[in-house]
Amino acid sequence: MKFWPLILGTVLLASCAKYHPRPLAADKLAAQLESRRLEDDGLRKFIEQNSGHPPASWPLAKWNLDSLTLAAFYFHPDVVVARAQWQLAEAGVKFAGGRPNPTLAVSPQYNTTTLVPTPWAPAVNFDLPIETAGKRSKRIAEAEKISESARWQFVSAAWQIRSGVRAALAAFSQAQNRLPLLQKQIAAQRDIVSLMQGSFAAGATSRPELTTAQIALTKLQLDVSSAEAKSAEARSRLAEAIGVSSLALDSLELEATVSSPATDDLTSPTARRAALVGRADIRAALADYAAAENNLQLEIAKQFPDVHLNPGYQYDQGNNKWSLGLTFELPVFNQNQGPIAESRARRELAAAKFLQLQSQVIAQVERAVAGWHSAQSLLKTSGELLEAAAQQQKSITAQVQAGAAAKMDLAAAEIELASIRLAQLDSEAQAQSALGALEDALQSPADSIAAVIQKISNMSAQGKESHP
Repeated sequence: MKFWPLILGTVLLASCAKYHPRPLAADKLAAQLESRRLEDDGLRKFIEQNSGHPPASWPLAKWNLDSLTLAAFYFHPDVVVARAQWQLAEAGVKFAGGRPNPTLAVSPQYNTTTLVPTPWAPAVNFDLPIETAGKRSKRIAEAEKISESARWQFVSAAWQIRSGVRAALAAFSQAQNRLPLLQKQIAAQRDIVSLMQGSFAAGATSRPELTTAQIALTKLQLDVSSAEAKSAEARSRLAEAIGVSSLALDSLELEATVSSPATDDLTSPTARRAALVGRADIRAALADYAAAENNLQLEIAKQFPDVHLNPGYQYDQGNNKWSLGLTFELPVFNQNQGPIAESRARRELAAAKFLQLQSQVIAQVERAVAGWHSAQSLLKTSGELLEAAAQQQKSITAQVQAGAAAKMDLAAAEIELASIRLAQLDSEAQAQSALGALEDALQSPADSIAAVIQKISNMSAQGKESHP
């Protein structure tokens, strides 16, 4: 048994964790970010895992809101950060469950007055700590609530990413739809300028009238240039919302139309109550409060001192001497009052933050519902105006064909109709924005994205997902 220290040391070293360096190279990471494409095979597997069925074709023929949202869940760095924070909290649970190690103290002594049988008197002392008052279980409970909060923060980050993709896609849709209408206005205004130039040559139109028409044409051309720039910017923001570069969207066909599902369920009192108890940030705040409560229980338990068993052995002049000691702190001058008071204040702060968050959610939901109803009213009015303008344009077309109206009147009616269609487009964009705000406030969209978010959070908890 003389080799037992060596054997014990070898076993302990074998069970130790080993360091594996993972240096970051900024240039390589930048190259990876720029090379991301939606045709990535890893993304295909991710979509298949989360949609429940393989894509009909790969790459996808069209990318809509749902598929782009899944791509954002796969690529966006905010998901990576939220997942890393969650994993850090999970590691805290393991850390909280650790038990204190015993200690071994060797204190050899040399007696110069006694040389027989040996002047050496080796002594060995152990210190075996024992936690009392259930401190370990309370520490684990606190860490588990912190981990739960981090999980809900991960879910909240997924909702925010989904919201960003939706808003960027809606902006891109609006920018794309404006261009054809502006082009129609330019074509009609060119007809007007051409007719007025002929009339000016015949002396029937003044120079100021012709100049005004030409200025209007120039303004429309500037509007087209502005719309093209906004379309390019919207495309870039959509790429940013997904977590890829703009080049990744160049060869793709985007289904820019964002659907407007029925919202009766979203505007009901039931949906509001569900948001007040079921939103991810609400649940995270509840977990934070529970963690504060567990921390207070832990600090109260620390009033009771831990116990240290101190068995010892000494070989003294041929005699084997054994001892058994018991050590514990005497809570005479300090009964952990300071940490208890601080922990109690943290619990009160967590409760106040929760009430503050619920108040903010109520206001957000009320604003979103009011905004949705206002947008619907505006959309209805603009639709009626568009219908009237279309009837007028149809009437003028018939009059021109019958010779009762001039071609210039028809061109002016077409410009007016295009202007009203642009206003209608703005109303639709406002309605889409209002619907997005309503879904964000409730965290309850009318599609299956909630199930997808739940699934990827479960996959992250199990460590089964793969990401670039």
